[in-house]
Amino acid sequence: MELEGYYKNKGGLYTKTRVETTMEGALRIASYLPPYAELAREGNGWSAMATAAVAALVVRPTTGAMATLWNGEEDGGKSLIMDRAFAHNLVGTANSVYGLWLCVHKVRMAAPTDDITVRSGNTGKKKYGGATLFDNGATVIDDGWFPWGKSEHTVTITTPGGQLEALIEGRLIIPPSAGISLQVVADVTGATFTAGFSWYEKHLDFNY
Repeated sequence: MELEGYYKNKGGLYTKTRVETTMEGALRIASYLPPYAELAREGNGWSAMATAAVAALVVRPTTGAMATLWNGEEDGGKSLIMDRAFAHNLVGTANSVYGLWLCVHKVRMAAPTDDITVRSGNTGKKKYGGATLFDNGATVIDDGWFPWGKSEHTVTITTPGGQLEALIEGRLIIPPSAGISLQVVADVTGATFTAGFSWYEKHLDFNY
């Protein structure tokens, strides 16, 4: 099915164009940029990472978080579209296995301590001016932890060692006053990690 429409070009003039749809009404479109390039272009992509290592757990996480990111926006403000979570093994144990667990905290979560103030942008065009807080080693409410991403296996005792990454790619969204926590679970004690998050900040409407 073809539809006709108009778009406004750079000169301010309206140009006639055709739009194709499927029989179900879905638009047929072609991406002219790689995924996430437009979000990055808007300048709203950020990352934060701990500078001090925290020991991994050897049990399912509950109230202890290796890293916590809190959205301090007012009601109606920007949400955090989570892109990825990651951790770097600073001190390893030979032949250990470890993986990432994440917990999304409900709105009206108590604000954590802002241990890490540095935010690295995806474009390098501006300094961070948002309202997030990043706590390294916070005590949190157990709102439900789940494993994310693949596990990592160390073959030697290495400092520094391996890396973990959970690609979230927008499947988790943190609205104003909510938060997200990360923990590493290992099969043996002794492994320590520095952890962090990458995200995009945008105004979103929620259907609840």
